[in-house]
Amino acid sequence: FFSVPRLFPHVEIHGVSPVCAYRVVEGGIWGQLCFRRTQFGFQCRKGDCRSNVSVGDLVANILTNGSVLLQWRSADARPRRRRGFELSCWWNGSYTQFECASVHLASGCRDFLLTELHESIPYRICVRALPGPDRERERERAASRRDCVEFTLPPSGMQDIVIAMTTVGGAICVMLVIICLLVAYITENIMSPTNQLPPSGLTAV
Repeated sequence: FFSVPRLFPHVEIHGVSPVCAYRVVEGGIWGQLCFRRTQFGFQCRKGDCRSNVSVGDLVANILTNGSVLLQWRSADARPRRRRGFELSCWWNGSYTQFECASVHLASGCRDFLLTELHESIPYRICVRALPGPDRERERERAASRRDCVEFTLPPSGMQDIVIAMTTVGGAICVMLVIICLLVAYITENIMSPTNQLPPSGLTAV
């Protein structure tokens, strides 16, 4: 695994770290080591997020920009012995459930920002603490204990505008097709030479 204090000596060892190190694991392949700043003291207010869902020690703040900020607490009294956290994700399709990429976070992480989520699709996010290698009994206990939260992103206002514009555009296209058919009908039946009178002429005697 990885250790934030080893890379950043000034970072706090106990409790929450101002810098969160994490790796994304997708299909059993570990991604590169990434860092993000911890959102200290964030609270879900009306201007910042639409709603928040809380289960146990895990809170999901649904932000106005369509992303979700996850926050959690740790009941471990000795954070030095902990290896970090594992974040798992699932979302429901029409007929089956799909698993998202998981994230392994350092022991000082207490939040994580989820982006590029689909709207109107149920998500299930779980976070569990990873005990140290010398704590076999707690490892078995942690494997079964995890905090999970479920939420669905509501449709954004921009999506409603796009749907309305698509509906209006479709109606305009139908009207244009009808006008083109009428013009073609008039051109073929009314302006056709077969429907016009033959020109009158003088007959020479």
